Amino acid sequence: MPNDILPTTRRGLLFAGGALVALPAVTLPAVARAATGPAPENVADAPVADRAGAEEHVSPFGRHQAGILTPRPANGLVAAFHVLADDPAALERLLRRLTDRVVFLTHGGPVADSDPKLPPPDSGILGPVVRPDALTITVGFGASLFDDRPWLAPLKPRALSRMTKFPNDALDAEICHGDLVLQFCAHTQDTVVHALRDILKNMPDQLVLKWAQTGNVPVIASEPGAPPESARNLLGFRDGSANPDSADADEMDRVVWVGPASARPGAEEPAWATDGSYMAVRLVRTLVERWDRAPLGEQERFFGRFKMSGAPLDQPGGTEHMVPDFAADPDGAVTPLNSHIRLANPRTAGSEENDMLRRPFNYVNGVLRNGQLDQGLLFIAWQSDLERAFITVQNRLNGEPLEEYVKPVGGGYFFAPPGFEEGAGYLGQTLLAAITPASPPSSQPPQPVPVQN
Repeated sequence: MPNDILPTTRRGLLFAGGALVALPAVTLPAVARAATGPAPENVADAPVADRAGAEEHVSPFGRHQAGILTPRPANGLVAAFHVLADDPAALERLLRRLTDRVVFLTHGGPVADSDPKLPPPDSGILGPVVRPDALTITVGFGASLFDDRPWLAPLKPRALSRMTKFPNDALDAEICHGDLVLQFCAHTQDTVVHALRDILKNMPDQLVLKWAQTGNVPVIASEPGAPPESARNLLGFRDGSANPDSADADEMDRVVWVGPASARPGAEEPAWATDGSYMAVRLVRTLVERWDRAPLGEQERFFGRFKMSGAPLDQPGGTEHMVPDFAADPDGAVTPLNSHIRLANPRTAGSEENDMLRRPFNYVNGVLRNGQLDQGLLFIAWQSDLERAFITVQNRLNGEPLEEYVKPVGGGYFFAPPGFEEGAGYLGQTLLAAITPASPPSSQPPQPVPVQN
């Protein structure tokens, strides 16, 4: 697939603050995928400790953006911004500049020398050399980017909307929505924080930070021959069981990517959106003190799975990879009819139309003013149709027993445009081309990046 993790070669010339930086050739026998075994098959598999390396590189180039089907590393960060761009030329300039930063940060390289009399060109939190660290930066557009700009409004993706309040939500306007969103993922938290600060430093005239949330998933120890495991959320259950198979290209065309395979009558998308994907982000606070006092049996009935194994309740002694047989339990005697897994995916004829690809992180923010822990789930889901997938599933979940222990407080809906090819464009180029197809570019595209062996 176009965004698979690359082998051990490194790029030779990269953009860094507008200047070209020469990179030395690097040999990485200790961290190459070939040396540590295959990558996880599903994006929600828990990251494995001995497969992570600071020199691991994920290409930002390809038909689709990286960070969607890319195996999930241990750390993530979602940041939403106000966009300062009043015309197509300004928006193009923003997206070209942002693409330059994505290319540099995901490849890494030495930090430019600085003049002691001037602010340093880099925060320095990663030291004198920025390592790739499997960093991906995924860009998405919010509904307000289109709604607030008459010249852009006709090109708004069909299902993109402002996130509305569901019955159990307690949304804080300060941590909702945004004109543009960036999802950062990497092995270490320092890398994602560094990348966010780099973009804030280099683009203060066009991007104003609205809200941000870091997250992580537990790293498991490698066990030869053991099947992949989904990572656990802060309620102690596996979060990723029954996810669609992200290694199945046909399945991803149906579930994740906008295009002919995902089209439905009356649900056509603008042509520029082909190969993009809808992103649903939800900051879901978990009431962990209350949850930790709930009986185990109640917790398992609310989820519909055994807590330790992740197996469905009708498969005692099984694994999370087993499929529940709801048809054999029509009255919910084993798996309650209002359990989370049964409401989310009733496994009835046609319910596969509501599939989405979940790629969440846990978050821990400290303590609330009332003395309770501020912890929860940075829920992220990708789909080819926001209304048919996330919104439909969430409406089925309204009123579920689990709501006693969770409270969504923020997030938003976004659309990730298609990817871009090396030396041949920039993120969002298809959108800009649809606005002014005959106009010349306002600046030169990113230059080809030679490979050093």
